[in-house]
Amino acid sequence: MNKTAKNHVLELVEMGRVICIASGKGGVGKTFLTGNVGIALAQHGFSVCLVDADIAMANLSLLLGMQSSPITLHDVLLGEATIQDAIYEGPKGVKFIPSGLSLENYRRVDSERLESVINSIANQFDFVLLDIPAGIEKNVLSAIAASDEVLLIATPDPPSIADVLKTKIVAQRLNRKTIGIVLNLVRGEKGEISDTDVMKMLELPVYGIIPYDPEVRKTFLHEKGGPLMVRTPDSPAALAVQKTASKIAGIEISIASPKSKNPIMQFFNKLFSIFKKKPKASKD
Repeated sequence: MNKTAKNHVLELVEMGRVICIASGKGGVGKTFLTGNVGIALAQHGFSVCLVDADIAMANLSLLLGMQSSPITLHDVLLGEATIQDAIYEGPKGVKFIPSGLSLENYRRVDSERLESVINSIANQFDFVLLDIPAGIEKNVLSAIAASDEVLLIATPDPPSIADVLKTKIVAQRLNRKTIGIVLNLVRGEKGEISDTDVMKMLELPVYGIIPYDPEVRKTFLHEKGGPLMVRTPDSPAALAVQKTASKIAGIEISIASPKSKNPIMQFFNKLFSIFKKKPKASKD
């Protein structure tokens, strides 16, 4: 996206949108979505800060490969460091605030301070994305309260949809706007709840349908790990993430179709390209 297009978009939306990625249960892809949507937005010229607001079970730093960051959100919430000290440079230009891994610090952290901490940096960025805990306990409430908007994520099965509905209700009680829902790990199997039915049940627009993609599993593997948007940006799940980022930002993003890996199709594509070549002009 060029600079003119970005400026036009920012005239239509508030500067410093703080959005938390929330679900009713764990394991549905909150961390995956937060990290990769943030990278997708950064790649299109937006300033983005990712915050690991799961102060008990931090995982976003693992996705980004930044688990060795010395100053964390724990230190900030304990009053032992400033928020500026905890901001690091992440992949593709995103900024990142990690959460700590210390159980001792976690027990002493006051999560209710999170809202004022996030408010202090909101105007520095176009988007601040919070990866928050699952469920509806105290730390979750504090993270939702620290956000302006909530983007839900669920898998297309009844337990996940039922749980995410509870999260939507909690957000409403905290007077936070729920902007939509992303369906993750979609296989198209019989018994999955369709996006149309999800929209009806939650009364929310669908911001993305992310297919099951074996590449996602490699995110946390040491040898081949790393964010999907960096490692395999043309994989099906990565292209779906791009669409979600486009929806969040309110822009049109040109998304290329993934290249076919079918060897037969590759053979015919190569064969067709040979026939398309113009013959050399005769010297006679």
